Amino acid sequence: MELKNGVRNFAITGVAGYVAPRHLAAIRETGHRLVAALDPHDSVGVLDSFFFDTTFFTEFERFDRHLEKLRRKGESDRVHYVSICAPNYLHDAHIRLALRLGANALCEKPLVVNPWNLDALQELEAETGSRVFTVHQLRFHPSLRALKERIETEDPSSVHEVELKYITPRGRWYPHSWKGSVEKSGGLLLNIGIHFFDLLLWIFGPARTSRVHILEPSRAAGHLELARAKVDWFLSLERCDLPDPNDLRPYRSLRLDGDEIEFSEGFTNLHKMVYLAMLEGRGCGIDDVRPSIELVHRIRHSTPDSRVEDLATLAKSDL
Repeated sequence: MELKNGVRNFAITGVAGYVAPRHLAAIRETGHRLVAALDPHDSVGVLDSFFFDTTFFTEFERFDRHLEKLRRKGESDRVHYVSICAPNYLHDAHIRLALRLGANALCEKPLVVNPWNLDALQELEAETGSRVFTVHQLRFHPSLRALKERIETEDPSSVHEVELKYITPRGRWYPHSWKGSVEKSGGLLLNIGIHFFDLLLWIFGPARTSRVHILEPSRAAGHLELARAKVDWFLSLERCDLPDPNDLRPYRSLRLDGDEIEFSEGFTNLHKMVYLAMLEGRGCGIDDVRPSIELVHRIRHSTPDSRVEDLATLAKSDL
């Protein structure tokens, strides 16, 4: 049965979470329908602002059963895409649900917590014919895409000096949430840093060596040797590491050979661009994100070399 006006049916998991409204907006703005939503928490009034008639579940089993019923009704009723905004440790299970239903999965970062899960998901892709897409929206940022194009036109032997800092303060609630659990979130490097490691590899090529200077629950720092760059990086959840501790906005800095690359603006429609690419079949898939997930796993299990002892100095000065 041909779909009316090409409209696709979406379901979403983790709809009560922080990032879900960006997905709800993207589904609506690309002209598609949200037919079902899941979250163990019932504070989901945000749905009314986007999709008033969405069926909502607080139990995974009932959500699963409902989607299976829709599948059996036929092409116009079944779910074609499942958007996954659930906690990181649930991503693998929710992707598997989507694939078993014959739906494509669009999963927030990180795609999985452990890299060995990627192989099993690719086997399921091959068995079901469905696709796994992931949300690495920084790849769609105009300034960063321009930087990648610039690097690609240069002499392949050129190697740049890069400094990356990302400081995004979190309050006392954070360690007590799933995000503060290494087992559930993958910790700072995976939950917060994965976008930036993916960005570095996407622009400057594969990692050749990695050293870690700091590896703590709320701070991490190290050095990467990539094909086209030598990178010093610093990540922090600590308010005191901000240039101005009274300004709690996230601080992002990417410097290339001493020059700042501006990417603090331009985030408004990035999720919509992710959706448009996925709907056209050219979204970011498992093979695209495998290098960053493997690199972060390697860093997470490294032994710091203790080169840097003064954390305050590291945060405030050039790396």
